Amino acid sequence: MRHRERIRKDFYYKKAKAEGYRSRAAYKLKQINDKFRIIKEGDIVIDLGAAPGGWIQVAHEIVGEKGFILGVDIEYIKPLPWDNIRILQEDITDPAIGEKIKIKLTKEKADVVLSDLSPKVSGNWNLDHEKQIYLSEKALEIALKVLKKRGHFLTKIFQGRTADDFILKMKRGFKYVRLFKPMASRKRSAEIYVIAKWKT
Repeated sequence: MRHRERIRKDFYYKKAKAEGYRSRAAYKLKQINDKFRIIKEGDIVIDLGAAPGGWIQVAHEIVGEKGFILGVDIEYIKPLPWDNIRILQEDITDPAIGEKIKIKLTKEKADVVLSDLSPKVSGNWNLDHEKQIYLSEKALEIALKVLKKRGHFLTKIFQGRTADDFILKMKRGFKYVRLFKPMASRKRSAEIYVIAKWKT
């Protein structure tokens, strides 16, 4: 089956189109938050790798008008119709990105950092895995800089030989670390999400 045909037949792709979400990934965040409750009403949330904005939409449903969401991506994100959302079009590997994010926050620290970052897939699995873990490490660095004490972090990783080392780094920064693959992830995908709660 060709790639476009698979997309057309994808349940969550169709569901996202029908319900107005910008990506099928919106349901991954919904399912993760239903299970782990990392985002709550009124939270300040940073979404790394936010394009096209599906996770921002879901986060906004949860935080409501009392919360705040900052979406960060090197790609352009079409504006969303809420006053408590800001977009920062920047490269998350920029050494100054932590300070740029802090400038955009409504308060000094965030409650939650989300990361659904992925590299452009080359087809070379080892290379793609290493690139993805690199992005996750950058997201972790940002999270440790901008999260308040007892803040939460969610990131995607590709399973592979360096994943265990990355998870150990997560455990040094957070008291609770769990792995979870939501139903909305494609079965053939090697992606898995790391849920980290209570920043130390």
